[in-house]
Amino acid sequence: MRSIDRVSINDVLKVSVDSGVGLGGRVVKASSSTKTRAEKPTIAAPDDDPNLWLEQLESARALKFVERQNAKTLQAFGGAAFERDHDALTSIYDRPDNIPYVNRCGGYLYNLWKDADNPRGLWRRTTLGEFRSENPSWEVLLDIDQLAVTEGEDWLLSSTTSLPGNHSRAILSLSRGGSDAVTLREFDTDRKSFVHDGFVLPEAKGRAEWLDTDTLVLTSAYGRSMATGSGYARTVRLWQRGTHADDAAVIFETSVDHMAVGCTVDHTVALPRMWFVDEIDFFNFATWLGDKSGATTKLDLPSNMWILAHRDWLAVKPREAWSVAGQTHAADTVLAISLPAFLAGSRQFEVLFVPEPRRALQRFFWSADKLVLCVLDELRPVFEICTPSANGWTRQQLHGFPDIGVVDVWPLDRDSSESNGDLLVKSQDPLTPPSLRLIETEIATPTVLKQAPKTFTADGLLVTQHEAISIDGERIPYVQTGPVGESGDAPVHMSGYGGFGASVRSYYNSALGKLWLERGGTTVQANLRGGGEFGTRWHDAGRLAGKRLSHDDFAAVAADLVRRGVTQPKRIAAEGGSNGGILIANMLTRYPERFGALFCTIPLIDMRRYTKLLAGASWIAEYGNPDHPDEWQWLKAYSAYHTAKPGQNYPPILIATTRRDDRVHPGHARKMVAKLQAMGYEAYLYELAAGGHGYGRDHKEFAGFQVLGLQFLKSKIGWLDEEAQANPSPTTPQTPE
Repeated sequence: MRSIDRVSINDVLKVSVDSGVGLGGRVVKASSSTKTRAEKPTIAAPDDDPNLWLEQLESARALKFVERQNAKTLQAFGGAAFERDHDALTSIYDRPDNIPYVNRCGGYLYNLWKDADNPRGLWRRTTLGEFRSENPSWEVLLDIDQLAVTEGEDWLLSSTTSLPGNHSRAILSLSRGGSDAVTLREFDTDRKSFVHDGFVLPEAKGRAEWLDTDTLVLTSAYGRSMATGSGYARTVRLWQRGTHADDAAVIFETSVDHMAVGCTVDHTVALPRMWFVDEIDFFNFATWLGDKSGATTKLDLPSNMWILAHRDWLAVKPREAWSVAGQTHAADTVLAISLPAFLAGSRQFEVLFVPEPRRALQRFFWSADKLVLCVLDELRPVFEICTPSANGWTRQQLHGFPDIGVVDVWPLDRDSSESNGDLLVKSQDPLTPPSLRLIETEIATPTVLKQAPKTFTADGLLVTQHEAISIDGERIPYVQTGPVGESGDAPVHMSGYGGFGASVRSYYNSALGKLWLERGGTTVQANLRGGGEFGTRWHDAGRLAGKRLSHDDFAAVAADLVRRGVTQPKRIAAEGGSNGGILIANMLTRYPERFGALFCTIPLIDMRRYTKLLAGASWIAEYGNPDHPDEWQWLKAYSAYHTAKPGQNYPPILIATTRRDDRVHPGHARKMVAKLQAMGYEAYLYELAAGGHGYGRDHKEFAGFQVLGLQFLKSKIGWLDEEAQANPSPTTPQTPE
């Protein structure tokens, strides 16, 4: 389907009328045999799935189903109010004064810029001196929109990589419609054109890295027997210029049942070394040191460690308590050691960070010869710079950051071998737009490079932090943004994630700010177990069988909003995507009484078949394996596709996805909507034709996806402005397809 604009909406409305699809939401009384079929699959018969045909992405029958569903959804929520808000949000994303985020390679700062005239983007560069000016001059290297038209392909630029010390050649990763799979092509940055007879690799999941000007290190699923069961690269290959990738020598490999392999070329030493990683699962790795001949030395470390080497130093963080050299270090402790000493057998680590129950490392990285620790302390951002020397380590803390909000710090230079220690700092909170600052070598005070514009009116709004008590007594933090005082009837937008150790933080959100907060609503972000806000113990508590606790946490926050007098259940609209899609689907089936409407995006839902769909097998370490009976026992408890049953008081739900999502299969969304509609529930589907594991390929589609969801949520919790009230949507369940 085309991008969401007036033309496309009219088109789908016409399809709806011409095809006779019912839009009034009438429920057809079904026979007992039809009812039995509508309930499938069930916990008792999890593999009896009448909707498997919807997993066929491009089949005529499945696409007809999607076309009709999109027509229903857009007729219900795509009227004048949608158009107004879509235009407003798109114009915000296309503003010329938005921050152009950059990284430095050699003497240039590189940026991919998108706006109304360049929806796919311009890959461009400038100098740091020019970037400091109010209106910097940019040198355009590649116009992605022009490339897409010239080649007749749905190209988006996914990433670029060049050889440190010589950035005249780059490998561009081009994605069709935003998918994870990419085509690799060599580009000449001096001539601003693709290299004739240069490196070219057909579409596959993976990447390439430069070893030297004529050699690439290829970690790609391209080729026969080159993919793991998760669909990622199984081998590392050395690809010489002038040869075909099929003939590239395999220098490292793993077994098909492991998740993937990785390889990093380390240019921080005179003779580049190579770090090979066997990614056993999402949280366990085996690491080798080697060179272009292959892996030579396996690091004698537990598999569940973060490992980061730089020149002659090695920093590690274990996921579990680790006893070594007569000492026991708690999980999430950061340890450092001389790399030559470690390879020689020493295990005398220096302790750089010790976690506390609600103080946890989020990430660490090297910048020049300094190790930067990024920490959350009771959700407050803290940054420490640790510098090694012959006399031990010195420490310096960065200051001036907000208590409630988001601060990101990262190296200005893309490759650590070229870093002089310059850091970029981005800070924001729910009511303060981002600023981009530069911390230069030996300069303590950051200088402002760019300031994002204010995109909504924040007058009278306040950001506060609270805690709910979950089902087992655990304290669950959440951040609330909205008008001062409690009305008892506030329209609340709730969001959460709770998975993979990813921390939810309180960003400046233009969509929610303009379309929810500015109009008198309240937003809430919940910090659920399964995330990484308080380290590994917080993550593990919401992992595997504990995933139900993550969902209990979200429901507890909803209840706390009512307890505190902020709102009532029918006025709470909840949204979550990807792993958060499991969350929202379980709010539907487990806690329907606590919500007025649900928006479920790019979701996992069918936990019986998720390992068999696209990259699903790579997430077994987070959820469990449904093919193991003991693990299915906990998975079935939060497989909403199986637990959904008729006769319940489920709130309305919109499930949205993209057809080019090659990470989480669109079949999850399609099948859940089909089952819910067959049982007579009010459920809607929206599926973009492109966008990958995201909300669209450009600003217009991204804005449309968000606005459609917000229009649905506002409609279903009874919070419509005058323009939207003139075009009411159906409130009764839809007939099944």
